[in-house]
Amino acid sequence: MEKTYKRRKYLVDKKFQIKFILRFSILVLAGGFITVVLLYYLASQSTTVAIQNSRVLARTTGNFILPLLLQTVLLVTLIVGAAAAALSLLISHRISGPLFRFKKVMESLEDGDFSTEFHIRSMDQFHELEQAFNAMIRSTKQELHKIKDNLGLLKQKLDNIAEQDLPEPKRRALSELKEISEELNRTIRHFRT
Repeated sequence: MEKTYKRRKYLVDKKFQIKFILRFSILVLAGGFITVVLLYYLASQSTTVAIQNSRVLARTTGNFILPLLLQTVLLVTLIVGAAAAALSLLISHRISGPLFRFKKVMESLEDGDFSTEFHIRSMDQFHELEQAFNAMIRSTKQELHKIKDNLGLLKQKLDNIAEQDLPEPKRRALSELKEISEELNRTIRHFRT
């Protein structure tokens, strides 16, 4: 059974996500502004006659509809802006969440911990990265196990050589090989698989 990962925080990478949301919202506001300007310009090319408080008024259509146009576009922009902010929060979370987890796994790998894998939720982005990265971790784990096994065999073989039967240059070489073997063992013990 696959472990499910629930969202705990919506702002995982605050700087990235806030910038993403602001850019998306600015785009919505710009769209509303362009709509008002364009409609006003097009409406200012015609004249409208209206009766207001028992008076007949003749004005450009743009001047008649501008207050209503501003109210409508402002209201629609606010509603669409709020929806866009919520949507961009979800989209940015589906991007920054996996990147945050990827960074955490990279930090544990840097510390020598190869016992962990990179997991993301089914709705998040970067599933191909998850699969490739986990394949790389499994492959590295296998190679580390081979190195550990071969170092164990090397240590056994080095320990089985009787030093007293060897001439001095070979005894020094054997001693150096044992030191190198111990250093490699200390290094390989750093990695947790």
